[in-house]
Amino acid sequence: MSRVLVVDDDAAIRTVVAQALRRAGHEVSTAETLAQLDRALATSMPDVLVSDVVLPDGDGIARMAEITARMPSLPIIILSAQNTLTTAVRAAEVGAYEYLPKPFDLDDLTRAVSGALARGSVSPSLPISEDHALPLIGRSPAMQNVYRVIARVVSNDLTVLISGESGTGKELVARAIHDLGHRAQAPFVAINMAAIPRELIEAELFGHERGAFTGAAQRNAGRFEQAAGGTLFLDEIGDMPMEAQTRLLRVLQSGEFTSVGGARTIRSDVRIVAATNRDLAVQVAA
Repeated sequence: MSRVLVVDDDAAIRTVVAQALRRAGHEVSTAETLAQLDRALATSMPDVLVSDVVLPDGDGIARMAEITARMPSLPIIILSAQNTLTTAVRAAEVGAYEYLPKPFDLDDLTRAVSGALARGSVSPSLPISEDHALPLIGRSPAMQNVYRVIARVVSNDLTVLISGESGTGKELVARAIHDLGHRAQAPFVAINMAAIPRELIEAELFGHERGAFTGAAQRNAGRFEQAAGGTLFLDEIGDMPMEAQTRLLRVLQSGEFTSVGGARTIRSDVRIVAATNRDLAVQVAA
């Protein structure tokens, strides 16, 4: 039977969470302060630690960072009523397996505990500072899901596709991913694929050499070169012509490209974040 330690200063939450986890077959112990948490950990290490953020004697996330340093194999799940992007990313930063904003569904917590037991802890990410530096606000359940996804991708260089209707803030999400990641000090370059004539898209993305086409009086660096070391945001990627998609695919696969009219291979060092208001799965299937 797995052992779960629940830390929360709200007696009702401790009781309800403990009962739900016991019904799921776990052995549960509880603590209401960081001092009680320390005493519990000194006695034995649980299989999963579930902790609130705001506790009577300190900051739960700050203490989780210390615990992760001492016990890197201990999976941690963060609960919080401070439902902001900062909280979600701070939770990821200290290596939390999952972040659940309050109020949360007990089934979600039970699944998170099961997943934590199966996968263990994750690696700590990069530190962030205060909310005023972040482009996103909102505490609705939908925004909480957005924050949780952002928190999971900021620590890696995976290509990200953001989908949503026009005007819903897709570029703000892209900027948050850039600003909170390790490429934050490098350029964030955005390009709207729908606003560029089809015949100029490749030159815009990959640059062109002098004399490559009529009017190319000098060499021009494309957006991939401009974004070197940083993030390239391809907005309205669903409007990109098929022939340009082929060249983009090559860059994504090999990390290399050539400018229009050029022969020299250029190494790409950018993170790609794309966005669309179209249902790309439907278009691919069509």
